[in-house]
Amino acid sequence: MSAFNSFLLKISGELVGDQLEKMKFLCINEIGKSRLEKMTNGLQLFTGLMERNKLGPDNTVFLVSLLKDIGRLDLADKMTNCESQYAVSPNDLPNDEEQAKLDIATKVITDNLGRKWRAYGRKLCLPEAKLDHISQKHPNDLEEQVVELLKEWRKMQKAEAKTDTLIQALRSCDQNYTADLIQTELEKLKANGGQ
Repeated sequence: MSAFNSFLLKISGELVGDQLEKMKFLCINEIGKSRLEKMTNGLQLFTGLMERNKLGPDNTVFLVSLLKDIGRLDLADKMTNCESQYAVSPNDLPNDEEQAKLDIATKVITDNLGRKWRAYGRKLCLPEAKLDHISQKHPNDLEEQVVELLKEWRKMQKAEAKTDTLIQALRSCDQNYTADLIQTELEKLKANGGQ
């Protein structure tokens, strides 16, 4: 968590002029006016958001939207990139064999899913806010939307991420062709001794 906190310190230091006041105004419903009035810097605001589970190493959506609302797209992008950097520790990852399978599944899904990525994301239980964030982040790039969707899912599942879950979700979205392609690729992997 300390690496994430030092990152927040940098973000706080880059807020200029009335940007902090604008962010505080946007947080009235989350933190409350009287508490916000006592806050004099970004760190105090970020701490308040963390206390209310609106901010964390794997939960930056709210802060990203605040930064976008005050016109700091540069900081919003930094925040989005930092989430993937600080969210996952090696203990949170699937074993090497499952990682290899997930990588194959990710490639096949990215190449074949297309416009149904949102329905697929719902089957994988991603929150609607995450799906909206992905859509806004890559408005005209289906492939990037799918890549981001799978990245978010893996981050959410951590060590519990299983290729079988991806395949089942594809089948429940009538994406049987893509599911079959993954199984074919996995059989090739198995036939080659897992390499």
